[in-house]
Amino acid sequence: MIITYFGKQFFKITQGDLTIALNPVGRESRLAGQVPRFGADIALSSVNHPDYNGSSQMSHGERQPLSINSPGEYEVHGVLINGFSVPTEIDGKKYLNTIFSFKVDEMNLCFLGALKNTVLPAEVLEELDSPDVLFIPLGTLVPATVYKLATTLEAKLVIPMDYDDKSLKMFLKEAGAEDQKPEEKLMLKRKDLEEKDGDVVVLTPARQ
Repeated sequence: MIITYFGKQFFKITQGDLTIALNPVGRESRLAGQVPRFGADIALSSVNHPDYNGSSQMSHGERQPLSINSPGEYEVHGVLINGFSVPTEIDGKKYLNTIFSFKVDEMNLCFLGALKNTVLPAEVLEELDSPDVLFIPLGTLVPATVYKLATTLEAKLVIPMDYDDKSLKMFLKEAGAEDQKPEEKLMLKRKDLEEKDGDVVVLTPARQ
């Protein structure tokens, strides 16, 4: 599995011929011209906000993505996906955010999306228990509380997103990972997770 980051909360996950887009930037976002476009088989969008709702942009050639932007249970291209809705707030406006849990190459991934509150409902916490890879936002949460949520979920590997220099520095300090150097992309296999326990991987945003 290869994970590439394009800034904000936009990720590309590839496993063999399968491509998944997470929170692609929408065409109305001020960031729209700064990120690449590619074809995806599955596009997950956690909240209907221009910075995160660009699933329709993920078509290329004959590749047309199945877009999922609401809670529920799905199976697409052999991938099991569960979505859980929680309230959030962006720029003072209230939204519903969908937390996605899905499995790729025998690894459980949890994408928190534009989460605002680190206190999750008990039933959601139970469903998200012990993900292998956790995508966690710094831009919508208080950085000092973010790593606590990661440890509560008992994630093996934590990937911060939606960060700036200040929030990333605070997060890495809280995680005891101040020396963590950003990587261009993450290549991951199941066996790589065997010795991981809350380890942090910082991905630097790729550009066009």
